[in-house]
Parts: sequence; structure tokens; C-alpha cells
Amino acid sequence: MKRFSKYSMYKKLVPYFAVCLLIAGCGGCGNDHEHNGRIAKGGIYYGGVFRMNWVVNFRSLFPQNVTDVPAWNVTSQVYEGLIKLSPKDLSIGPCLATRWDHNDSNTVWTFHLRKGVKFQDDPCFPDGKGREVTAKDFKWCFDMLCTANAQNGQFEVTFKDRVLGANEYYNLSADKKALPAGGVSGVKAIDDSTVQIRLASPFGGFLNLLTEPGCCVFPKEAFDKYGIEMRIHMVGTGPYMMKEAIEDQSIVLVRNPNYWGVDQYGNQLPYMESVKFSFVHEKKSELLEFQQGNLEMMYQIPTEITKDILGQLNGANAGKVDYSLDVKPAMSTYFFGFQVNDPLFRNKYLRQAFNYAIDRDAIVKSTMQGEGTPGNYGIVPYGAFPGYDYDKVKDYYKFDPNKAKELLEKAGYPNGKGFPEEVTLQTSSDGGQRNVQIAEVVQNMLKENLNISVKINAVPLPQHEDAFLRGKVPFFRELWSADYPDPQTFLNTLYGANVPKDTSAMAYTNSCRYINPKFDSLYTHALLATSDTIRYRLFAEADRVALEDAPYLCIYYEENYYLFHNYVKNFYGNSMDYIDLSKVYIIPANKRVSTNATPAAPGNQ
Repeated sequence: MKRFSKYSMYKKLVPYFAVCLLIAGCGGCGNDHEHNGRIAKGGIYYGGVFRMNWVVNFRSLFPQNVTDVPAWNVTSQVYEGLIKLSPKDLSIGPCLATRWDHNDSNTVWTFHLRKGVKFQDDPCFPDGKGREVTAKDFKWCFDMLCTANAQNGQFEVTFKDRVLGANEYYNLSADKKALPAGGVSGVKAIDDSTVQIRLASPFGGFLNLLTEPGCCVFPKEAFDKYGIEMRIHMVGTGPYMMKEAIEDQSIVLVRNPNYWGVDQYGNQLPYMESVKFSFVHEKKSELLEFQQGNLEMMYQIPTEITKDILGQLNGANAGKVDYSLDVKPAMSTYFFGFQVNDPLFRNKYLRQAFNYAIDRDAIVKSTMQGEGTPGNYGIVPYGAFPGYDYDKVKDYYKFDPNKAKELLEKAGYPNGKGFPEEVTLQTSSDGGQRNVQIAEVVQNMLKENLNISVKINAVPLPQHEDAFLRGKVPFFRELWSADYPDPQTFLNTLYGANVPKDTSAMAYTNSCRYINPKFDSLYTHALLATSDTIRYRLFAEADRVALEDAPYLCIYYEENYYLFHNYVKNFYGNSMDYIDLSKVYIIPANKRVSTNATPAAPGNQ
């Protein structure tokens, strides 16, 4: 699961493809640091540093506890799994497994490992040199993935209910009972280079699960040596290695000289010397750093400075093009969740009244300056999945103040009379004003249309997330980004089996703690379907059931904006905000050519 506060730009600025723009500033200066300028086959350059910023902190870099986008994009440079996504089109391809096959019922999957792959050098190994990865490493990691502990936030979105024996193993570990000697029964190391996974039943999206960070491999030696400190100490097989992590400041990765990957020309990957992630929490400062050439890429632009950006764009004239903008519809949904077991919000009519009282179109048009798509559908982001029946959930809660008032009266609070004064909407304070602005607009709409008052509490993201995941906040801001490119990753947030029995335990996935047997039945039947057509139809029906119950208040669906210098090559933005830097390279300053021509789309060369 991935949660993150994102920032976007004016929707009408560009269509959904790469466009080029000129922004007053440095003009593409910078980044010759650590650049050796060595030319490889295909006209590709080695060297340079890729620098980008996040406005919120990560929670953990331990792959089985990655729950936010910043951590995902850091760890995906260091850790690898059996398969991986393409940053260009999000298709699935080989990684540490070169090939795989399955039986006729799609319940037994066999993966054949790439030989000669080694873990990165690290003091956790006896001689400091990384050893070769075997199927036993995957077996050990997958058993760990099915073990109940405070550092495991990935079980629910990966192996739970899907891999044979996973639930039993997890429950035994939670109850501190003896575990089976052979580990999870559905996972076996057939030999050193073969991993076999048995599913409890067919699941059409199984390969998608294996692209999750929780399914990446890491050495037992590292876990034994660092334990909980693996939240900041990474040891994987990927193109980049951990150099340092300074909390709330920066993470620096360096090139893995022993990486197994090569490109189409036979050049060893990766090309760049290092990658630096900074954590400057102010978007205006981040934009200035980008304009001055101190960042190679900027992700999302805040609404509060959109007019400034538009002014610069309108003043641009023909000449050298310094930056490119890549825009994609995002697989992410921004909503306010209700703790449906809370004494106040267990009232369905109240939740429905809140939904009818909110003008989502006005929020997107005015507050967000046209960015995003109004949340007038279900939990699955509109347009992200061709073939999904969005019409089944369209305009269910079309803005209707009169109906909102009727439902409020039905809920027992006519014209707001008797509504508790202490109700608080909690949001995240990180990364500029967006989250607070939206909360204030919702606050005003509830007051204007229902005559009820709610307070706003804005806290740092880690504190906010910990509170609502533990059920301590009845009304809260949430943003869900796809774990993998499938509607199931959104419907999973409403699946009753993901509600912990312990009311104080972390509800990593179903943060609203919503349970509806009809929804669960449709959802589980969809999981068994091997046809996407049938799966999508059942998912849409489940989506509709949840909408009627209103466990959440959808606000909008996001867009992903990537602003990057034109000397950065082979970088692809996508709908999941998945970043793979293994084939990205940087043209040295003395090799950059000024041109008046319109440059090619991102990822050229």
C-alpha cells in the first residue's frame, strides 16, 4: 500500500502527453558533479548524479514495511524481486527470474532464477562481499512476509488469502505458536535456482503482487545484523547501493559496481554514479532548487504557485528549451475516511449526508485550479483502467444540499441540531498548503450545507498515518496510490478481511475498518475470475455497494506531473509514480546542445 500527499499543476496547461516548456531561471545549468563523461555504446554517457526531492518523509525503507511512495521509489533502486514493472508502460517483465510458467489452473507458478546475481557488498557478510542469491533466499523472505510483526505492512496486499498456507503461518506467528518446520506450505525452493509458489485458488492479478516491495529479496545476514535498523539500512541486489541515510534530510545511493544488469548494447547498468533524495518540505523552495539546476527532476507542482508558473510559461519565447513536462493520469484517489465503528460515524445516514453536501467539481475547479478529476465515481480512480465500468458508479453522490439535509435529519441531527462540537477532521500538514486548503473547503461546505461544524487538525504525515491506521481518528484525510496496475488494489482497501480483530491494531489496508458481506462476496468472486472482463464487472458492482454505505468521502483523482531537465535521458513518468533509474543517464554539460526545435518525448534516446 502506498500513501502520499501529492501536488499537481493546472489541468488545462497540457494534454496527457509530454510537452516542453521554458521556465525563467538557470537554463539547465548544473549536474556535472561526479560526471566522468565516458561514452558507452549507443551514445550513452556514464557518470553524474540524479537529484530529486520529496516534501514528506519516508516511514521505513525495509521492503516488507514500505507503505508510502517516497520509500517505494528509494527502495526500488536497491531491492529487486522475481519480476518488475516497466516504467514506460507498467508492463511486467523479468528481473531476478528470467522466466516463469504455471499449470493449467493458474494455481502453481514456477520461477527460474537468473544465475550469478549477488547481494550488494555489506559488512553483514563474513568477508564484506555479497554472496550469490539462491531460491532459498526467496523462500526465507516469503516466509518472513507471512510472519506477524510490527515491521510487516505488506502481507495484506501480497500473500494474504492468496498463497497456500500464508494465512495459517501468519496466524500461528501472531499467536506465538510453533511454526511449521517447512515454513509457508505454498512456497518452496525446488533447487537453488527454482522457486515455486502455490495459490489457494486462481487469482488473475497474481503476477502484479510480485512487483510489490514486500516481495523483494534481501539477505538473512542483513536482517540478523541490523534488525529493525533495516528501516534505514538497505542491502539488496539492485543497480544502486545505500551510502547514507540522514533522517529528514537526505538519502544517498551509489552505483553498484557488481550489478548483473546490462542494456541492449551490452553496457553494464546503471549509468549514473549516484542518486540523491532530499527532503525539503516546501514546494516553492524545491521549485527554486530545480530552476537553479540543483535538482534533475521535480515531481508535482503546488496549486498555490500555479499562477506564477503560468506567467512564466506565457512569457516564454522561441529558444533553448530547458525543461520537459510529462503528465499522466494517476492511479491514486484522494478521500476523507470515516471510522465506521466510531459511535458517531457508524451512522450511515450521516456519512451519506456528508457525501451529498460536498461539491467536488467546485473543489477541483477553484481550490485546485483545475488539477485532477472530481471524485464523482467510486474508490477506483476514473480513467486509470480501460474496461472498468465507471458508469456503474458515476455521480452516485452528485452535489445535492437538499438531499444532504434530508439525510442529516434522518441521521438524527435536523439542521445540525445536536451534532457534537468536538468532531475533528485530521489531515497531513506536510508539503505546502494543499491538504489544509482542501480540509478547510470541506469544513466550509459542511457548515454551509448542513449547519454543522468540524475542527481541523493538521499534523505531520507519520503522526497522522499512525493515528488513523490505529483507529484513533474518526474522520481523516487519506490518499491511496496503486500498489500495482489493477483495480483490485483500490477495492482491497474496503475488503472486510483486512480489518484487524484487535481494534487498536494497525489497519494497514482497510483504514475505514469497513465490513459488508455483500461487498466481500462480490470482491472475492472477482478474485477467482480469470477473465478481466468478469473481474472488472464484479469489482464495479462491489464498488457500487461500498458507495451506498459511504465509508469514505471521495474528493478527487490525481494526475502525475514530472518536470525534468532535458539533459536527463531515458526517464519515464507513469500513472503509478513508479521510478526506475537503472537506465537513466545524464548528458555532461559540455555535450549539451542548444536547439530551437521541439525536443522528443521523455525517454528519448
